[in-house]
Amino acid sequence: MEYTHQSSWIIPFIPLPVPILIGAGLLLFPTTTKNLRRMWAFPSILFLSIVMIFSVDLSIHQINKSFIYQYVWSWTINNDLSLEFGYLIDSLTSIMSILITTVGILVLIYSDNYMSHDQGYLRFFAYMSFFNTSMLGLVTSSNLIQIYIFWELVGMCSYLLIGFWFTRPIAANACQKAFVTNRVGDFGLLLGILGLYWITGSFEFRDLFQIFNNLIYQNEVNIFFVTLCALLLFCGSIAKSAQFPLHVWLPDAMEGPTPISALIHAATMVAAGVFLVARLLPLFIVIPYIMNVIAFIGIITVVLGATLALAQKDIKRNLAYSTMSQLGYMMLALGMGSYRAALFHLITHAYSKALKLRAHIGHGLRTGIELYELEVPVVPQ
Repeated sequence: MEYTHQSSWIIPFIPLPVPILIGAGLLLFPTTTKNLRRMWAFPSILFLSIVMIFSVDLSIHQINKSFIYQYVWSWTINNDLSLEFGYLIDSLTSIMSILITTVGILVLIYSDNYMSHDQGYLRFFAYMSFFNTSMLGLVTSSNLIQIYIFWELVGMCSYLLIGFWFTRPIAANACQKAFVTNRVGDFGLLLGILGLYWITGSFEFRDLFQIFNNLIYQNEVNIFFVTLCALLLFCGSIAKSAQFPLHVWLPDAMEGPTPISALIHAATMVAAGVFLVARLLPLFIVIPYIMNVIAFIGIITVVLGATLALAQKDIKRNLAYSTMSQLGYMMLALGMGSYRAALFHLITHAYSKALKLRAHIGHGLRTGIELYELEVPVVPQ
């Protein structure tokens, strides 16, 4: 068991060889790589399956022992700044790893046939594998700096996947809208991280929570500044999980291929904001009024998303607003301190919405409108 946890640092890097090899193959042997393009689905699925087995094993250990494992290595040390990198294995990490890998495997299997005649097949699997690497790195991070790095990588992958069919102006505009909207939230997240470091002198979750709680209980910190930092941290979750008022990018993001909608905008990427709030809940819960703000934003998002979904004629936009509404329920639960309820709904919603997208859209069912995928010209290799 100890060896398993000590080897957990490799989890985010297992899917990484696929985009590296695809890129190297297209650079060095473009003709051969394109002729054998269908073979790249196998290593993509295989490597992610290995991560899934690893994640299930870690989850079983967590159920039996419920221990927290953290391993940290020093990156740079001086008198004023100490940066470290490492990984954190706890129940939240185990749950998110299983979610990312199981949904990812199903989407990759489905995508092999769905994208088989698309000229961007290789590019699609490279993006998908890199996205899985970024998400796994995000959920296993042990400090705020690492989370921010992988947070931005997830945003970059989202930009590339939403604009996968970039020759269509509507897809190009959608990825730009998602990029700009998420940069607003990410800038707030960065300011919040820097503010917390100024207060506590640490980026590590373990030290951060302990120092911060002591400062709050001993009344040795400015409550207004602390509240502002917490709100800035929450801005990152607002954008990534499409909460009001930074929700405007999610409906347009459905312009990407259906597997993208199923993986990113119904299952995993939008769950990153919920994950961040859950990870930082020990910090939020001791700050006055922040939990009320989280719950209030969740309530507005629930009502707004459900109301806007009623007015949609495009089934993909309807599902996008439905996803937004359900994410609001998760934020509401976290704002009420109901950690388990939020994660339970996160898991059930991720699987149900991803399957619903594939069932209703992936097979080309029409609902009185022309579906986007059916209008895309097919260019076989």
